[in-house]
Amino acid sequence: MRIEIRRSIITGTLRPGEKITEIQLAELLDVSRPTVREALNALAEEGLVVQEPYRGLRVASLEAGAIHDIAVGRIALDLVAIDAILADRTDERFSRIEAGWENYEVDCFDLDPVVQHDAHLAFHRCIWNASDNYLLAKLWPVTAAQLTIALAEDQRHRADPEREHRVHKKLMTALRTRDREVIHQTIAEHTLTSADELITMLKEGRPSIR
Repeated sequence: MRIEIRRSIITGTLRPGEKITEIQLAELLDVSRPTVREALNALAEEGLVVQEPYRGLRVASLEAGAIHDIAVGRIALDLVAIDAILADRTDERFSRIEAGWENYEVDCFDLDPVVQHDAHLAFHRCIWNASDNYLLAKLWPVTAAQLTIALAEDQRHRADPEREHRVHKKLMTALRTRDREVIHQTIAEHTLTSADELITMLKEGRPSIR
């Protein structure tokens, strides 16, 4: 059930900020209310659903300012991961990124938008995981929830696997240089440009072409 509701959020059936009820979802998905309640509790722990006092449950949403702040924070955290990876003289950590890239190249072109979405998340997660940094591992679930909401809106406006692959290939090319300054510049461009484009789309209510 959690998977079905999460799919509805990713595909835009349930939009950011939309109010949801157990009765509504139980009827929509033809399941019992306790089953829906359990799934919603799990999604609330992930940060995809928010419980508001006196207002009930709603799908999490991100304001324009929050999207920008998250992007800035992610750049700093990505560099923590990159520094650890570049410091590994065995290259074992970088080999894990290469494996993550191979998986991304397959799944990013899947016909299922949820598989595409998860491929995007998995690639960025593999960079953090490859660092073996304790704090990054703990922060990932919160980060993933925020990215899920942002990416769901991005996909709703412009589902374009070719574009997604192109911008991530540029990032992977930078990572392969092992040059921290090149990687930093590319990560900053990748993250901030994506955030700014999403903010523009949300404000104007139309796709932005890059």
